[in-house]
Amino acid sequence: MSGDDHYLPLALINILGIAGIVVWHLQGPSRPTGRLIVQILFFAGMSLVLYAGGIAPQQPDDVYTEGFAALLSKSARVLWWTHLAWTIIGLIHIYVRLNRKPREAHLILDMAVAVIYLGVALSVMGFVFGMPVASLVTTSGVVALILGLALQNTLGDVFSGIALTLGKAYAIGDWVQLSDGTAGRVTETNWRSTNLLTAANNIVVLPNSMLARQGLTSLSRPDETHQITLGVRFAAVQSPRLIEEAMRSVLQASTRIVQDPPPAVALKSIDAIAIDVELQFRVASLAVGTLAKNEIIDLIHGHRKADGLSLALPAQSLVFVPAPQATIVRL
Repeated sequence: MSGDDHYLPLALINILGIAGIVVWHLQGPSRPTGRLIVQILFFAGMSLVLYAGGIAPQQPDDVYTEGFAALLSKSARVLWWTHLAWTIIGLIHIYVRLNRKPREAHLILDMAVAVIYLGVALSVMGFVFGMPVASLVTTSGVVALILGLALQNTLGDVFSGIALTLGKAYAIGDWVQLSDGTAGRVTETNWRSTNLLTAANNIVVLPNSMLARQGLTSLSRPDETHQITLGVRFAAVQSPRLIEEAMRSVLQASTRIVQDPPPAVALKSIDAIAIDVELQFRVASLAVGTLAKNEIIDLIHGHRKADGLSLALPAQSLVFVPAPQATIVRL
């Protein structure tokens, strides 16, 4: 086609591209589906005009090389590539929403968006402006190497965050405990760090690289229930069977523990002084663990009096004095 035949399609593509940006912003961030429909419609219209006008966006314009017409041609191609990127990103976001992906998936989304924008930027420089893409990639690789060495710790946090996300070690809202004893509920995870809300209502910010190096125990999987053990020492003068029955009554009377699976009473050991008993029970979540333990202790105190049981002294408080040696009198 001649230059005059190209002029009208290029002008129409510019109009559609700018109008698409305006309508897209008018939709607002609260209407992602409406934005995606606008992106698809305007991108489809721009692509149809390109096809009807015989214009190839992946090739530099050899018809208009200078003046206003050249500016019009380049802007039309840049707008088309930009709308292509926005349409792909919009489809990815809608896919994630429809599949109800976890909130931490925004790390993967951000990475995908960065790759799409990088690919479109290289396409624009190579196809629209005719720049040597291979040289740009080589130069950018050297720059990336320098930046990678300068930002080594930050990049370590970023890639550790991606690895933790792909491995699905935890999700937003999970209770986790680290090997150093830190425990809390995951409230936020981003490129650099993960935030834990502890039982003391404090926010602990952990770099992702540090989190990836530690052993992590999920207290929310396979469910939110959490097992608690409580040790009690009774005087050895009572019958072990009587102690076991009394402790079962304590566990059955509790309203704060989970009865399915049923709690258990374990007689751990016996000696001349005491019988060691361990109560094993589950709570609905770690947040009510302290309340449940307090209730169990109060019930033990009440049943001890009712059943005539006596508590034994802690093993650490017992002092054994060796018997005095007999004095030998020689005549």
